[in-house]
Amino acid sequence: MGVLRVLTKAVKVLKAALPFIGMVVVIIAFHFTDFIFFKFYPPIVNFGFFVVFFSSIFQEKTIIQRIALSMEPDAGEHTMRYTRNLTYLWSGFMFINFVISFATVFMPKNIWMIYNGIISYFLVGAFFVIEYIVRLNFKRKYDRKNQ
Repeated sequence: MGVLRVLTKAVKVLKAALPFIGMVVVIIAFHFTDFIFFKFYPPIVNFGFFVVFFSSIFQEKTIIQRIALSMEPDAGEHTMRYTRNLTYLWSGFMFINFVISFATVFMPKNIWMIYNGIISYFLVGAFFVIEYIVRLNFKRKYDRKNQ
């Protein structure tokens, strides 16, 4: 029993230390390797998001519809249509973001850093804020019609 307890404690310590170990590995990798391999990370992430949104279009409920239904189980047809259209918009946005971030891989490091470290995040945030404002107006309009 003593050995099992020691192993359990060792696993817990390893799990707690894993993020820090990962951070050290990434820092060492950035310092001692060619930067080009790391430049592909943003395009891969953007492509992953695109695939998630785009592939859900071909399902009965898109990913955004599922999220909406988890928040409002009694969401009506207007909401389902709005969220399906929103999935189209996010898919397009993520594809464009992927294409641009992929193009920056072959550009100077400063351009890559400015787009993938600042501009891309700003665009995602701006898209989300604009969509949130549109959603609030949609809810106000839809709620008035149902009263």
